[in-house]
Amino acid sequence: MKVDGRCHCGFITFEAGIEPEKAWLCHCTDCQTLSGSAFRAVVPTRTGAFTLLSGEVKNYVKIGTSGAKRLHGFCPECGSPIYSTSEGDGPKVYNLRIGTIRQRWGLVPRAQIWCRSALPWTTDIKSQERFETGPDRRP
Repeated sequence: MKVDGRCHCGFITFEAGIEPEKAWLCHCTDCQTLSGSAFRAVVPTRTGAFTLLSGEVKNYVKIGTSGAKRLHGFCPECGSPIYSTSEGDGPKVYNLRIGTIRQRWGLVPRAQIWCRSALPWTTDIKSQERFETGPDRRP
């Protein structure tokens, strides 16, 4: 499936070829902290299937529990996370952040990883009160 995406401000734009059935959620504590959320939703793509169309990402190097270094590419203007990948030369897998992909409605995660770090409320999210837009918080 061909997808395209962008950061929040539009400085970074990209396109990629992906396999939608490979989308997943990561509950590791690093993904929680780096996303500012309870988990991160990603879909992989490979070198040659990912093209940065505009802008240049800024990279942050994270060292995982295994000791491996991971590059986290984000927009230097608005801070939107775009992908993570391995450090160094050679073929790469880019784990694209689903929220930056225009076709995200069709990318349903089929797996969850690092579930031992999952926040307990994420397993029962449908039972929470829901609003179609922001809640009315006026006194």
